[in-house]
Amino acid sequence: MRPDGTGLPLGSDVIVIGGGFHGTSSALHLSRRGAKVTLLEAEYCARHASGVNAGGVRSLGRHYAEVPLARASLGLWHSLPELIGKDLGDDAAFVASGMLQIAETPQELDKLRRRVAELNALGFTHEVIVDAQQVREIAPRLAHHVVGGIWVKDDGHAVPYRAVTAFRHAAQRLGAQFHEATPAETIERVGSQWHVTTPRGVFTAPWLVNAAGAWSGDFAAQAGDVVPMKPGGLMLMITQRVPHFVDPVLSAAGRPLSFKQFANGTVLIGGGLRCAADVVRRHGEIDFLKLSSSAQTVTDLFPHLAGINVVRAWAGVEAFMPDEIPVISLSRHAPQLVHAFGFSAHGFELGPIGGQIVSELVFDGRSTLPIAPFAVDRFAPAAVH
Repeated sequence: MRPDGTGLPLGSDVIVIGGGFHGTSSALHLSRRGAKVTLLEAEYCARHASGVNAGGVRSLGRHYAEVPLARASLGLWHSLPELIGKDLGDDAAFVASGMLQIAETPQELDKLRRRVAELNALGFTHEVIVDAQQVREIAPRLAHHVVGGIWVKDDGHAVPYRAVTAFRHAAQRLGAQFHEATPAETIERVGSQWHVTTPRGVFTAPWLVNAAGAWSGDFAAQAGDVVPMKPGGLMLMITQRVPHFVDPVLSAAGRPLSFKQFANGTVLIGGGLRCAADVVRRHGEIDFLKLSSSAQTVTDLFPHLAGINVVRAWAGVEAFMPDEIPVISLSRHAPQLVHAFGFSAHGFELGPIGGQIVSELVFDGRSTLPIAPFAVDRFAPAAVH
């Protein structure tokens, strides 16, 4: 059955549910390999986690299973114009500013040293221990109680909405069809086709990509892949403009923090600050008490910021997995279905490589990167033993 709206496509090779970063990246990579792609977004692209996160392009501090993906994705970030098309002229405002995770006590620094040693043993050398003097050379205004940290020189930051939009435009130029305000309601395998029911009709395609963020768990369950994903909210706040004082993105080993200053002088503060979220009404609930705790962390580390104004705070609806790594996997119960969700607090940097992996699973049946830890059935009873 074809969708009932004027001008809608008759059908596609792949339907992508979700217009976040991993959905739009999937649309781009699939289109680059010649697939006819339809993307369905319930609201507008980058509405939730992909558009309201801190924009950290971070390979620092990754779960060990994610490190190969994060480093491969970082390579794509550094060649973004080539990936999305130089003539489109959008680099997502990516800045390779470097990223610094600070230690405030000798115990925290010892913990960071152990992590770097373990990474080195695995063959990864991108995280480097720096001492107190080197920290102050990287960020001179940091409080003097900081004793050291981890430095990754080629990490950085970008503007989330611009990144998602750049991938969207690149995919559309290759023929991908994007339908916003078109929420997927049910999915069903009928013969050799997936049928995705929406208020605008039924979309059909032999392949389906589930990249619906906080709403992905329901679609996975409809296909028989039950996962313990939980929706939740993450908060951010931004300050008034202040004179330039720091270049790299900062995090802390001992307490929640994600901190960067933009070229216009504003300071973005986050760090995995969780809050309640309403998935039915599709919004997060700002918790000002938690935000005040985060603001205190910032003024502890940068005392000269005491007294500046926070001008805006917001929250996105995100998808959390119990083990804090995503699902990137073929379905175990349904044919020609790829899951890509559960990226909360760590999915933005993985966006470029996430779409590439999805395209490999669709076209090749396997990924060139190690994705076994992200299997959709890893929480099933059989996977525990």
